[in-house]
Amino acid sequence: MLFDLPDRDTLYQALIDRNTAYDGQAYVGVSTTGVFCRLTCPARKPKPENCRFYGSVKACLEAGFRPCKRCQPLRPMASADPAVGTLLAALEARPAHRWSEDDVKHMGFDLSTIRRSFKRQFGMTFLEMARQRRLRDGFAILAEGGKVIDAQIDAGFASASAFRAAFAQLLGRAPGNFDSKPLLFADWVTTPLGDMISVSSRSHLHLLEFVDRKALKREITQLEKHAHGRLGIGKTDPGEQIKAELRAFFTGASTGFSTPCALDGSPFAREVWAELTRIAPGTTRSYSEIARCIGRPSATRAVARANGANRLAIIIPCHRVIGADGSLTGYGGGLWRKQKLIDIERQYRPQEKKA
Repeated sequence: MLFDLPDRDTLYQALIDRNTAYDGQAYVGVSTTGVFCRLTCPARKPKPENCRFYGSVKACLEAGFRPCKRCQPLRPMASADPAVGTLLAALEARPAHRWSEDDVKHMGFDLSTIRRSFKRQFGMTFLEMARQRRLRDGFAILAEGGKVIDAQIDAGFASASAFRAAFAQLLGRAPGNFDSKPLLFADWVTTPLGDMISVSSRSHLHLLEFVDRKALKREITQLEKHAHGRLGIGKTDPGEQIKAELRAFFTGASTGFSTPCALDGSPFAREVWAELTRIAPGTTRSYSEIARCIGRPSATRAVARANGANRLAIIIPCHRVIGADGSLTGYGGGLWRKQKLIDIERQYRPQEKKA
């Protein structure tokens, strides 16, 4: 579990000491290199402010880090599941390659088995993981003001048309068609539960969604209409603030989000969202309970629709709403993420005082 890790100071000292007691139990991602290592890695030690500590290889990969070639943190995973380990190593060796089902079959793997294995461990298929990695690399170039051709090359897309198509599938338009003087800026956000897209103005965050959410392109199109088509790629103060707050959330430092947000919804939806923010971290409520709390006990279905219309994942915690029978239902980011978020937030729940 993510929050079973010791504090950062303890982990950093273990990294400096190359403490074998943490081998296989904790890993360090280095923000300046994009690489993650075992704490026993013999490589030169990074500065504390450049370290991100994780409790599993999976969390490191989902946060966008590449495995270190010196300490080879993928080796235990390869031993436990050779197929997964082999494909992850292949992805690391050829990150810019446009992986296909034929590639997987030519490596001697059964497609359905590999699909289930990656879905079980990462919540996405191998091909989805490879595509996201390439898109993220290109997105980073564009967010820094780079040229489309440079982003295309850096992302490993052989043709401009393929790069444009990939972006259009995600954001609704090709990279060259983004506004040069935008009102809204899209940016890429990495988290331990997978990559996200943020859309913000200079003053407010308008959207925060996981990149594999089916409704993402439609939501961005709606925002784009409100901005009269002036959507671009870049960094803003609200976009950088939410990245910092998400890091604090996932490292166990804070559940609070103070990034200024634009709540684009009906008065009823905003009332529901306000009630969602009153649900304490580590606890859940049913849709019917939310309806009663806002004085609309017969509006359970409307509450569920308002949940689905939420564009600010994690910040407005619709993942804390479950079915009346306690089952997980209706989360656009995937039920596996909903369960993960609930599990994470249980670590924040105040301990009951003993009598």
